[in-house]
Amino acid sequence: MKKTRRGFLKTALATTAATALPGSMLLRAPSVNAAEPVKVGILHSLTGTVAIAEAHVVDAEKLAIDEINAAGGVMGRPIQPVVEDGASDWPTFAEKAQKLLEGDKVSTVFGCYTSASRKAVLPVFERYKGLLYYPTYYEGLEMSKNIMYTGQEATQSVIPAVNWLAKNKGKKFYLVGSDYIWPRTTNRIAHPTIAKAGGSVVGEDYFPLGTVEFSSVINKIKAAKPDVILSTIVGGSNVAFFKQLNSVGITGKNQAIMALAVTEEEAIGIGRENITGVLSCMGYFQSVENPQNKKFVAAFKAKYGQDRVVGDTMEAGYLSVYMWKLAAEKAKSFDVEKVVAASSNLAWDAPEGAIKFHASNHHLWKHARIGEFQPDGQVHILYESPLIEPNPFPKL
Repeated sequence: MKKTRRGFLKTALATTAATALPGSMLLRAPSVNAAEPVKVGILHSLTGTVAIAEAHVVDAEKLAIDEINAAGGVMGRPIQPVVEDGASDWPTFAEKAQKLLEGDKVSTVFGCYTSASRKAVLPVFERYKGLLYYPTYYEGLEMSKNIMYTGQEATQSVIPAVNWLAKNKGKKFYLVGSDYIWPRTTNRIAHPTIAKAGGSVVGEDYFPLGTVEFSSVINKIKAAKPDVILSTIVGGSNVAFFKQLNSVGITGKNQAIMALAVTEEEAIGIGRENITGVLSCMGYFQSVENPQNKKFVAAFKAKYGQDRVVGDTMEAGYLSVYMWKLAAEKAKSFDVEKVVAASSNLAWDAPEGAIKFHASNHHLWKHARIGEFQPDGQVHILYESPLIEPNPFPKL
């Protein structure tokens, strides 16, 4: 009798507990058929001196994620982004990368901007066997099985830029840049390219990231009278550099200035009036004419506002998400090694045009485009190369 009573009480309590659950909780109970989200990391500087160039990339990557989710996700699973701020600080990038890989267990990460931040996270990705899609033009001289490089490496930008400048603007170059690996390595490639084009380097200076005082180098530039100023200044320092150039009468209208690290979104921070006539060499400009780009620009403006613009690293961030999706679907897996293997020769019609990953070196075949900033901050394209094979380890 005691056993029967205990069984009765157990059944009654279970029934009471079930009927006491609010209806909303019953409705929210997870379905066994619901697709589990696949987590991805987004790791860029949302604050600090590099945020002027980097924070916008997050918007483009989120747009790609939203589009993919609206179309059914990746292999039927929605993408769930986990966003972290590298804060323009390289140790912080490494710390956040470890958090994303070890703590959040993300399938991949879209992130970094400067080479210093990429170098900081590289050992983390290799240790935890993660996968980083890196969307910035950079110096090359690197290949990791844990990184897919979706921006131009240096030979895809500085070589066509120098050759075009030497042919169209003159052969005396003054090199000025931020003091870290990308500007210095880019200029190492520029030197022999300038010499082969029959030119010369009449000055070369570097400044720490975040520098806001350029009067001394501007005086040196004025004295050297170069045909071309080749700038690899990065981030917020560009605001001060171009304003100070303009204040002494050196503008894109009377001096050939090639800014290798200025895109349409940076032009807003610099001031369109300070950048008019300045040249840039990128794989992508908003003014590229093709159906894919028209769709991309319209979607971006619809999501973020008609006054927003897109630029090279934003488009490279956007295409990174799609290239990861295509590779995962080709591999039928989110496993890093399988995704990387599936990326070999993987092609897509991106907003910048047809692209594909190299068969072995994790870089993209890219176009080089040279253009001139207009008063509205957009770029009039003057030159477009055929697809250039990536050569991250050039013989200098």
